[in-house]
Amino acid sequence: MNKNLIIAVSCFVIALSMFNANATTVIRLSPSADDMTPVLVKALQGTTDKDIKIIFEKGEYRFLADYAMERYTTVTNHDNGLKKVIFALDGYNSVEIEGNGANFIFHGRVAPFQVFNSQNITIKNLSIDWDIPFTFLAEIMAVNEKEGWRDVKPRNGSHQWALKNGKITFPNVDGFTFTELGSSLPWEADIKRVSLGAIDLKSRPTHVEKLDNGLLRIYEKLDSYPPVGSLFSSKGDRNVHRYAPAFHMKNAKNVEMSNVVVHHALGMGFLFERTEDIALRKVGVYLSEGSDRVISTIADATHFANCKGHVLIEDSRFENMLDDGTNLRGTYVMVDEVINDKTLRFKFGHFEQLGYEFAAPGDEVWLIQQPNTERQQVNIISKVNVINEEYSELTFEQTLPKNLQKGDLIENKTWYPSFTMRGTTIKNNRARNVVIKTPLKTVIEDNYFSSMMASILFRGESYFWFEAGAVGDVLIQNNHFEYNSYYGGEQAVLYITPRLGKVFNQKQLYDQNIRFINNKIDTHGGRIVWADRVDGIVVENNSIERSIHRAQLFPDAPVFEFKNSQNVTLKNNRYIGDYNVAVVVDKTSGETLKDDGSIK
Repeated sequence: MNKNLIIAVSCFVIALSMFNANATTVIRLSPSADDMTPVLVKALQGTTDKDIKIIFEKGEYRFLADYAMERYTTVTNHDNGLKKVIFALDGYNSVEIEGNGANFIFHGRVAPFQVFNSQNITIKNLSIDWDIPFTFLAEIMAVNEKEGWRDVKPRNGSHQWALKNGKITFPNVDGFTFTELGSSLPWEADIKRVSLGAIDLKSRPTHVEKLDNGLLRIYEKLDSYPPVGSLFSSKGDRNVHRYAPAFHMKNAKNVEMSNVVVHHALGMGFLFERTEDIALRKVGVYLSEGSDRVISTIADATHFANCKGHVLIEDSRFENMLDDGTNLRGTYVMVDEVINDKTLRFKFGHFEQLGYEFAAPGDEVWLIQQPNTERQQVNIISKVNVINEEYSELTFEQTLPKNLQKGDLIENKTWYPSFTMRGTTIKNNRARNVVIKTPLKTVIEDNYFSSMMASILFRGESYFWFEAGAVGDVLIQNNHFEYNSYYGGEQAVLYITPRLGKVFNQKQLYDQNIRFINNKIDTHGGRIVWADRVDGIVVENNSIERSIHRAQLFPDAPVFEFKNSQNVTLKNNRYIGDYNVAVVVDKTSGETLKDDGSIK
């Protein structure tokens, strides 16, 4: 039996249909020049159904913060706190959002989408942007390194800034402003990519003055000054410049997103925490056509923290973000105290992981006891007692090792996904193209990558970020790498570099079973593969050409280098152009090296 109830509210219609006792609320929205936030909030509050479908007519929609729902939110790798949430979607059996090509424009400090404790989520055919970006951008007109100043011509357009009491403030939206320029980088103006040899800097000028010609003179002693003609972009104070991702999903399941584009966000583009089975097809993080900006998202384009099932990224495009294209990882937490033979207290290591849901009853975890970096005893959690955002207690089904001690690590075995990325372009961003940390099957194929740092990075780390863990089955094939590792610090196209604290064995094998085959690499010189502590890596049938005429920053760097590794195979690789050193291996790596000498 079908029953239809249509309710007209302002500029939208809610259609409620029932079929076999399962109700689905359908919300239809039309474009409006007015603030759509109260309209949407009222519509969502008007239903108790567990299945919801929101349909937008094609057009532009503006969302302001004034009437957004406010709630305290913990957001991994962002700033915890009160968030103004536009789409607050919690506890649904199904969520479908059809954009029909709609463009959402957000204003101020808002979290556009939070989808928590829900499943069967489909979002498609929409784009999001901000009217005023949360960055400052200026052209470098002159530099005086001796006197310690640079003259800049600020970009206006959609950017918003002011000079007050000798300081640049931005974006000055709804009472919010950054207190310093903060994290900054120079960009090549024509291509909108980070300048060759650039390094991250924290810009804290001593004084800024306005010149007669309308330029600003910024007084600040720097170790490295941006090139004249470059665009200098700043994103503000580190402790507040990651407000929220555009899309944040937590404790979700069965996510499908397609033709969804993020042009700007006050954090990451797409963030998933403890989410199972995710497919991103034809999604994007990149600048809108004709944009006067150089920055898309403030942080990663996509980030997957302790997810499981399978994660797929296909036929997508990520550009101009201020961190990685994709970061997929687990989490290490530290043993703080062993309370009894089945209970311990742990502590989060990084300030942006506080309040993170690390584990739940029924999860399997690995215990990693220093100095051994191997995943050791497996135990099952029977109870979790959250003390506060920094500390929690775990009770286990089986007895804990008697020698477990403070500083040992815990890694969640249950919440790791397999991963596939194919047909995707990632370029012109700060940091890496892809960062992967999962022991399950990983396939990276048929992509185009260009990145200022390493293009593909494997780095489990037991300090600072505390991002786990070691990879165990990786195939990297048929990709095109072009102009990588142009950062001011030495990197490689494929960079494998565990970062484990001093209490752990610095020579013990960590990552394993990596195949880097049939890839095309266009380079300006430098390292192609740089690996430490790998057990089993095959570098085969790759075509490398020094076809990019830019300065090589580290001319003595070898093409391939291996340290503390075993079972390394180099076979049928080709190099066109000049290089100084082909292969460097230490004694340990050389004992099992198989090198056919195709690059020598």
